[in-house]
Amino acid sequence: MGKREMLDNGNLSAKDDKEKMKVDVIGVPIDLGASRRGVDMGPSAIRYAGLRRQLLEMGLDYRDKGNIPVDVIDYDEESPRRPRHIEQINRVNEMLADQVSKSLQEGCFPVVLGGDHSIAVGTILGVQREFKNIGIIWMDAHGDFNSLESSITGNPHGMSLAASTGRGAAELTSFRSTDTPFVDPEKVVIVGARSIDKEEGRLLLESGVTIFTISDIDMYGMRCIMEKAIRIAGEGTSGYHVSFDMDVLNPNEAPGVGTPVYGGLTYREAHLASEMIAEDGRILSLEMVEVNPILDQRNQTSEIAVSLVCSLLGKQIIKRSG
Repeated sequence: MGKREMLDNGNLSAKDDKEKMKVDVIGVPIDLGASRRGVDMGPSAIRYAGLRRQLLEMGLDYRDKGNIPVDVIDYDEESPRRPRHIEQINRVNEMLADQVSKSLQEGCFPVVLGGDHSIAVGTILGVQREFKNIGIIWMDAHGDFNSLESSITGNPHGMSLAASTGRGAAELTSFRSTDTPFVDPEKVVIVGARSIDKEEGRLLLESGVTIFTISDIDMYGMRCIMEKAIRIAGEGTSGYHVSFDMDVLNPNEAPGVGTPVYGGLTYREAHLASEMIAEDGRILSLEMVEVNPILDQRNQTSEIAVSLVCSLLGKQIIKRSG
């Protein structure tokens, strides 16, 4: 797809409809932001699950940009509060932001594969560098809105949304250039939340971020919630980034995740959300994070991740015209 433009109806479109959509896949094999090892293998597992083949079958122009280099650090798994590795995470996110920004400049759609959710800071600030005014749809069981002071675990992957909106964990944004604004929290929507720390909840309520919990989805239905989420993230912005933590799904269906929480989205609900985002047409970038192959069963979580990426990029069961 060529460089996207805003149309009068608010949707994004290619400059040339006949040109193939160009997808850049960027791997970030990092688990330094989490307490449990294994999500660093997520990019490889998702690729192995057939991402390239399925995107090519959709008629997309696929470019695999390889992996962002990550320091290999051995740490004590048993430590109750291990070192945060902020410096190493920032180096990774700075390189990721540059790669995402370059991808957008070249008229491509960046698909970032994690890795733990600390990489969202790099992805989001890279997109924000180019568009200046983006929204975020944050599909996650967690709020990821802690600061270094509020966090119970001290894990940076639980701070990435706060850092990206300038509402905490400033230590994770030391690479941000002054001409790249933080994302407006009022243009951020969390969907599927069901595990939020007490102090984190207070910070979220004060921030202006919209939170749709799993209870909201049960009460009002996925379609209603996604209509609201898309409107909040899309109206008055250049489009929105979708950050998809695979733990938003129920671990019975997606067991291979870094921080599983029972009572999540079903496979069908996740696909409905993805298809609605694709149909809306204002998605600017995407990341899939927290796939942990060590905890998976026959790579099924990675296979679900691939199918969701395809849905988010427009795959339909039956192609309908009009």
